Amino acid sequence: MFELKRVLGTLTLAVISLSVSAIEWQALPTKAPEPANNPTTPAKVELGKMLYHDVRLSSNGVLSCNSCHNVMNGGDDNRGGSIGVRNQVGGRSAPTVWNSAFSSVQFWDGRAPSLEEQAKGPVTNPGEMGMKSWDDVVVRLKAMPEYTKAFAAAFSGDSSVTADNAAKAIAAYERTLITPNSAYDKYVKGDKSALTEQQVKGMNTFAEVGCVGCHSGAAFNGPQLPEGTGFYQKFPANENGVFEARYDFSSDLGRFEATKNDADKHLFKVPTLRNIALTAPYFHNGKVQSLEDAIKIMGTLQLSKDLSAEQVSDIAAFLNGLTGEFPKIEMPRLPAYANKAFPTE
Repeated sequence: MFELKRVLGTLTLAVISLSVSAIEWQALPTKAPEPANNPTTPAKVELGKMLYHDVRLSSNGVLSCNSCHNVMNGGDDNRGGSIGVRNQVGGRSAPTVWNSAFSSVQFWDGRAPSLEEQAKGPVTNPGEMGMKSWDDVVVRLKAMPEYTKAFAAAFSGDSSVTADNAAKAIAAYERTLITPNSAYDKYVKGDKSALTEQQVKGMNTFAEVGCVGCHSGAAFNGPQLPEGTGFYQKFPANENGVFEARYDFSSDLGRFEATKNDADKHLFKVPTLRNIALTAPYFHNGKVQSLEDAIKIMGTLQLSKDLSAEQVSDIAAFLNGLTGEFPKIEMPRLPAYANKAFPTE
């Protein structure tokens, strides 16, 4: 009897593997694409790391990029809405910065066509980091001799301390924030012991119920498109009064907020599922607390399917297999003002 069960189990896994193999499962590359006008260099990455972690890019000297996109964790802040200057709470959940280089547009509504443009936005957003202008940021940076040297090392030219160069440096650093070699990656590269039996079953279920219709590709965020193109889906696709009353998904008009085009109402960039187990709460408004609830909701609202408890559990197990290997992060030594205090607001 034991032998029969072992054989049946082997046959079951073979059927699952055959079904899964029909999908083009892709491992995450170990290097992110980079634009021709901003090639990645060690000096640029080091400068970008300093700027990314420097609270002096905020008006009150309290917030940095890392405050909302914490690279010591899942690349976000695990909040429904991030905390900005003067304790303002944002209306959207911060997306993870990990593997963001594999998205062709940035922000939930895709309003930034590149990481460079995204890096500029929060710094001067009055509800986020609150600087009045990038000119004011540049004045602060130029007042610190070590920043002047770091910019000169990263960029050529006599006046290298500029807003554009700061954004390029931050983007270059963010392109190093990649988490390859997850259990899933090892599995699709040939190590069939990397995923558990339940995770392989969940991988198959993920494909069968239609999740791959949107969450495809190496980053599970849709096809790899030219930078600035964007891959969007309507959310919610189906009406559900119970979920709407509980989570208020439809009050955010998504991409419409950026374009004012009626056709863009409720369109959102398809987010990566990489490291999804670490980035609760879920969805654009961060109102769903557990991964299992998020899967159940997606089944109903996007796929018109009432997923069973077993299906939800199996898909969640598979998604846990997308947690990758994080590079070692060393906090940078930040430049100091020369013989004067930080200019508070």
